[in-house]
Amino acid sequence: MTNATKVTSPVIEDRNAWRWGFTPQAENWNGRLAMIGFLAAALIELFTGQGFLHFWGIL
Repeated sequence: MTNATKVTSPVIEDRNAWRWGFTPQAENWNGRLAMIGFLAAALIELFTGQGFLHFWGIL
């Protein structure tokens, strides 16, 4: 009788999938959207010479 161990491969999840809740996928999308928002605010300030809130007339 041989004592063979069964090797299983780990479950590979799609890191780009859109998932709700506190999941690694949701955190990836949160970080990506935050980077886009920050870049947009920085470009608005760079090209208009006004802050983001002043540009939209909030302040």
